[in-house]
Amino acid sequence: MRLLVVEDEEGLVSALRSGLGRAGYAVDAASTGAEAMDKLASTPYDLAILDITLPDTSGLELCRAVRRGEIEVASGRELRVLMLTARASLADRVRGLDEGADDYLTKPFALVELLARIRALLRRDVTNGTTQLHVGDLVLDSSRHLATRAGRELPLTLKEFGILRYLMSRPGHVISAEELLEHVCDENADPFTQTVRVTVGTLRRKLAREGEQPLIETVIGRGYRLRGDT
Repeated sequence: MRLLVVEDEEGLVSALRSGLGRAGYAVDAASTGAEAMDKLASTPYDLAILDITLPDTSGLELCRAVRRGEIEVASGRELRVLMLTARASLADRVRGLDEGADDYLTKPFALVELLARIRALLRRDVTNGTTQLHVGDLVLDSSRHLATRAGRELPLTLKEFGILRYLMSRPGHVISAEELLEHVCDENADPFTQTVRVTVGTLRRKLAREGEQPLIETVIGRGYRLRGDT
């Protein structure tokens, strides 16, 4: 899953990149509202984390503009938004939610709570309110960062876990390499490398032991598909 952090405090951005990256998320950052709008227009983010106080605008105004369709957003108006701000009063929290934020977390915060809130927001549309995805004998648990097939644990890297999570959220659908790159890798990834092809190749080998049915199909010229009838 790909996240956009809109925050002008460099130290916090660095900490979030590190912490969210270790949890398997691809993280981009913007330090101003203008930069955030440019990135939202060009990249289909799964979730945006917004500070309220930005150098050129308010995170509240940015959130409101997204919800009203006043700015171009590649993810559409349903982009999930989490306010992460030092403004902790009841009035501020209520206003943030009224302006369209899906959740509101105040600084200082614990990373484990932020991760739990992100998981809750990201699972709403694909996992029916649980932290687990099931496709045949494949089980992926986001909260425990654990994937198994037929009960055996799969030793996946962060990128492999992210790609598997994305494929399992859309079983049977053909997913292009470009879409995987957009959702699983951050803006620093080189689009001209073979990152996705290589990662999918190692993931395919880890999913299937000798004698087991391969689960990831390559659809020539289009991308990859996780078998939905495993």
